[in-house]
Amino acid sequence: MEWNEVTQFGENVPEYTVSEISSAIRKVVENDFGRVRVRGEIGRVARPSSGHIYLDLKDDRSVLAGVIWRNTLLRSSTMPEEGMEVIAIGRLTTFSAQSKYQIIVEDIRPAGVGALMAMLEKRKLVLTKEGLFSGDSKQKLPYLPKIIGVITSPTGAVIRDILHRLADRFPRRVLVWPVAVQGESCVSNVVNALRGFNKLVPEGPIPKPDLLIVARGGGAIEDLWSFNDEAIVRAVAESEIPVISAIGHETDTTLIDLAADMRAPTPTAAAELAVPVRIEILADVEENAVRLARGLSLALRQRQQRLSDLQLAIPKPRNLLNSERQRVDFVTEKLCSGLERSVQKQQLKLAKIAGTIRPQVLERQNENYVDRLTILSSRLKPALLRHLKNGKDELRQQVIFLKQSSSILSIKAYEKELKTLSQRLHNGIRGQNKQRCARLDVIVKMHAMLGYRATLERGFAVIRGENGVITRKVNAQDVKTLEIEFLDGRLHVKNNQEE
Repeated sequence: MEWNEVTQFGENVPEYTVSEISSAIRKVVENDFGRVRVRGEIGRVARPSSGHIYLDLKDDRSVLAGVIWRNTLLRSSTMPEEGMEVIAIGRLTTFSAQSKYQIIVEDIRPAGVGALMAMLEKRKLVLTKEGLFSGDSKQKLPYLPKIIGVITSPTGAVIRDILHRLADRFPRRVLVWPVAVQGESCVSNVVNALRGFNKLVPEGPIPKPDLLIVARGGGAIEDLWSFNDEAIVRAVAESEIPVISAIGHETDTTLIDLAADMRAPTPTAAAELAVPVRIEILADVEENAVRLARGLSLALRQRQQRLSDLQLAIPKPRNLLNSERQRVDFVTEKLCSGLERSVQKQQLKLAKIAGTIRPQVLERQNENYVDRLTILSSRLKPALLRHLKNGKDELRQQVIFLKQSSSILSIKAYEKELKTLSQRLHNGIRGQNKQRCARLDVIVKMHAMLGYRATLERGFAVIRGENGVITRKVNAQDVKTLEIEFLDGRLHVKNNQEE
């Protein structure tokens, strides 16, 4: 049998476009798997700027791509992280651009407490190695802070408990920074609150707190999971203000408790750690005041007793003076007797001296003195007469000279003028002497400075010939005799020329 045309294989199979086949597959997947519950470990996690999260759910054999839209994240209490075992609830669909199927996650929860604790221990180990939980970095809480900053929900019972407890113990000024204590925005709110309080200045419009309290009520581990976030832990560790962590009940422990400077089992206990009891402080002050008064009274009594003992040991001033009075009386008696003995000694000495004087000798001495005085008196009168005569003659000559002169000055004026001229002459001569002495001193100093005597003192000598000082060897060869002047004298030397 002959065939008129060649029949192609598969010509009777329906023909689809790429979009049609993709749409058909998508309908089948979505209809058969409208809503599923998938358990697996989170692999790759991508967070683009759009706010969505793209991740992989995997087990030991297969991988399922997943998407969590941004609106879903805002309602979720669990933030997916790589390595976390979760249960994802959502619907399956396809992504035609890459020809793959994926799950649109509508809710995601940890697969169990064991998985969360394993992830928590892993994070705790990493942060411990970095030193965020070290005791050396812990700050000491202020004894009585002026301002306390509280980071918590403004609508819960936690803030009321803290304020009530502070009012009972010691009222302080409280600044509340409202935050979400669970959910997607919890981490960013708490971090912003911690950093915001640290950026305040002490004297600003909103003063900087002296102490911070991060508080939240109790709940399941999923509800408290945000306070295990690495960002919150680092913000607490970096805080310059001391931080008290009060998350959950006494049995609840989060990583923020390890990073904080003090952990409180409850928010109420955090308020108790923040301030002391005012009544107890007043009672302590009163007790210390009583003890101080008692101590002062006891010390005063002891010192009074000590003073009394010392007073008994010290003699009275009146008794101290008695011996000195007796000593004065004794010295007075000795003084009177001593004066009497001294007078007697002087009288005896005078009598001895008087016995050595002879009247005849005194009479002869007096006679000699009288004779000498008579001779001198006889000589004195003629001398006085001659001196008076000479004075009168000199005065007469001066009067004649004055009469003959044409001067109109009187004798007193002449004497006054003569005295003035004499004084001026004396002053002029004395001034000129001072000037010449000063000039002579300057010349002497300049001569000593510029002269050659100082050079001779340093070991040099001056050589002279017939024509004066010789400074060169050529000039010294023609001179027969050389005169060498040293510091202490001159030496004449014959010049022996060497050829």
